[in-house]
Amino acid sequence: MSMSTYTTDKASPFTRAVICSMRKLYPEALADKRFDNTGLLLEAPFDPIRRQMNSVLLTIDLTKAVADEAIERKDCVVVSYHPIIFKGFKALTLADTQQQSLLRLALEGISVYSPHTAVDAAPGGLGDWLADIVTGTLPGPEPATYTATEQANPKPTETEPDGEPAETNGDAFAEEEMDKAPEELAPSPRKKPVRPSLGPRRSTYSQPTYPKPAELEKTDLSPSALRHTRSVIHPTTGVQGFEGAGMGRLVKFHEPQPLTHLIERIAHGVGSPKGFPVAIPQTRQVEDITIRSVGICAGSGHEVLKNVEADLLFTGELSHHDALSATEKGRCVVTLFHSNTERGFLSSVLKERLTGVLKEEWRRVREEVKGDIDDGWDLANEWEDALKDEDVLVECSERDRDPFGIVILQSPQVGKTLGGG
Repeated sequence: MSMSTYTTDKASPFTRAVICSMRKLYPEALADKRFDNTGLLLEAPFDPIRRQMNSVLLTIDLTKAVADEAIERKDCVVVSYHPIIFKGFKALTLADTQQQSLLRLALEGISVYSPHTAVDAAPGGLGDWLADIVTGTLPGPEPATYTATEQANPKPTETEPDGEPAETNGDAFAEEEMDKAPEELAPSPRKKPVRPSLGPRRSTYSQPTYPKPAELEKTDLSPSALRHTRSVIHPTTGVQGFEGAGMGRLVKFHEPQPLTHLIERIAHGVGSPKGFPVAIPQTRQVEDITIRSVGICAGSGHEVLKNVEADLLFTGELSHHDALSATEKGRCVVTLFHSNTERGFLSSVLKERLTGVLKEEWRRVREEVKGDIDDGWDLANEWEDALKDEDVLVECSERDRDPFGIVILQSPQVGKTLGGG
């Protein structure tokens, strides 16, 4: 055989082991094939002379930044939760940014695999991970819950151990305004409205902040001691060994839970974001709402949750009209931006799970390929050297993130108004 045989029609043995491992954990038969595109999306040819590391990079989205990261690390496979290919290509060119990433990865010998909705549906997969979060137990007692009336009359300022006042979320101006009677807050009919400021201003906003899912490997959430039931919203049948699979989860608590407690658990479970959208009925206050049932769906939740009867809908994103419809029915909605309901699963569950299965699969594949190597093969020695490498490494991308971050107002703006005051 010539060298070109190995560089054009064979993927690396390690790639084969990764694919087998992912299919053992999350069979492609579990995926929603009505729209999804799961499986091996890019099979890069193996060059035994310039081979990659025996490593896997986990990511939610395969962006240019993540492709750069995989190339720099010399990974063998990128496991991208979201498929980078959804529709067929009529051409592969460098003009398209996604196609550019695929071509660059292929050139470097890096393959791409996507499990997507197979992970959502699997028992112990993404749906169950989110259910574990809303039913999880925080260290110590649950955070105190205040009614709206109690919040309007805050306790005296606490002090830090050094005697300095503790940090607060507001400023003196905001506290002064809260103490005013309602009639004092009403705008004067003779006063001109304040127009936007013009002129020098100091920076008053934070840089965009994102959840830190890498910290979930040391999360302080524990398995729940709360009595509850859990069921699949849309069951998937016919996949042997994966009974109980399906899309979405419905959690029902035996005792109602304060919404504020669920928000706290979600924040801890997905990487402590600085904030996320919460929709509640207009006649209610978040501090006074209790929840008996939660409908759960990672990513975009409309199709899975549209007919679910639950007090709270917990998902990555929901349209304006879907959220409005829910609150008009007396329900609540918590969203995190699409991929923030998914990314933490990689570091807290998939990394360890894939590492364990991959070690066994790599051992098996190495033995199989060793038996196929013939002394007459070109580069037979290089193949044997590749199979001697027993190492297995699975890591999460450090550059993968949701497109949306949270920008936080840190202080009042200072400047001259356009209207002169």
